[in-house]
Amino acid sequence: MRSREDSFRGNWTKNAPKYFILHSRQDKVQKFLFSHKTSTLKVKFICIGKTGKSFLEEGENEYLKRLKHYIQVERIEIPDLKNQKKLTFEQIKEQEGKEILSKLASGDQLILLDERGDQFSSVQFSTLLQQKFNSGGKAIAFVVGGAYGFSPEVYATANGKISLSKMTFSHQMVRMIFFEQLYRAMTILRGEPYHHE
Repeated sequence: MRSREDSFRGNWTKNAPKYFILHSRQDKVQKFLFSHKTSTLKVKFICIGKTGKSFLEEGENEYLKRLKHYIQVERIEIPDLKNQKKLTFEQIKEQEGKEILSKLASGDQLILLDERGDQFSSVQFSTLLQQKFNSGGKAIAFVVGGAYGFSPEVYATANGKISLSKMTFSHQMVRMIFFEQLYRAMTILRGEPYHHE
């Protein structure tokens, strides 16, 4: 039996920008078409602590502004825990995990931005988004954890994990990079001339 993460990864085939093909677990081919109805769907972005750097905040705000033309994005910032110096790494992850899970609504699809996650090209990521949009649910919730990662409870709840790169980025920098990739994915689905291969 394949795990939830295996099903999440799937087998992806690059195709023309206006539609993409996903080979499902049963090796059936399904086509996912982008429509303006996608703009009624929602993406949640959950992160721990403030970005803290003005140039990164400016980048985040720029891409969030652009994304308003495509989909609704809710950025949820969970404050840093107080008295962290008195807590172990595991206690920090546990408390942050409870805060993360509290931000989810029933039906949300939880995807972790995790260094051990699956890697996608920008086109493949846009295909993944379209598949998630078409599968229903209230929202797709992407989460960047704190400095020590995610708790076991968060991993157990997640529907999948994505790694943006084999390289290591600060948790603050990942936010802007993700918003740019989300914007890029939406332009790919619309067939707009932002992404080049």
